[in-house]
Amino acid sequence: MFQKAKNIDTAFKQVRLFTVIIVISSVSFAAFVSYKSYELAKEVQSRIYILSNGKAMEAFAADRKDNIPVEARDHVRMFHTYFFTLDPDDKVIRANITKALYLADNSAKRVYESLKENNYYTGIISGNVSQEITVDSMAVNVNDYPYYFKCFAKEKITRPSSITTRSLITEGYLRNVSRSDNNPHGFLIEKWNTIENKDLKTEGR
Repeated sequence: MFQKAKNIDTAFKQVRLFTVIIVISSVSFAAFVSYKSYELAKEVQSRIYILSNGKAMEAFAADRKDNIPVEARDHVRMFHTYFFTLDPDDKVIRANITKALYLADNSAKRVYESLKENNYYTGIISGNVSQEITVDSMAVNVNDYPYYFKCFAKEKITRPSSITTRSLITEGYLRNVSRSDNNPHGFLIEKWNTIENKDLKTEGR
């Protein structure tokens, strides 16, 4: 009788040990599957597919902090391109300036209004002058916020009788704002200031 009880007790311990092992294994497997599923979902969410000319191209999403230097430089480049690209057409001038002013604060608007009061844009139209800008280089300090930048560029001013090349150096700060269709990078230029804007050479046409 005692032998049977001992056998039953041993069998019960074995069943209990087996059950504990099964439970631990199941929990571990479930945790592993959950972790892998989370990792897979995270990886899938980081993928973006862009349709270009009927072809799906894969892109990858990233945290904004990884792209701040690139986006900051492009934002400053876009602003200067819109602000300084002018043709003898009132609609073109207004369209470009409007786009530029979405990217900057009142410091840029004050410069625009000053140029307008001095009949700069009227002279562009009446003199059949075209102006374009090429950004040579740019320095952006992303270690301190708001982000300080300095932009080095050249302006090409084409008149009916001559072409003038000017050196342009500006500086300012970038503040984070909400992204929009008018401001895709989500930055706003503040305290924009022109350090240098001088003639380098003039060539006859």
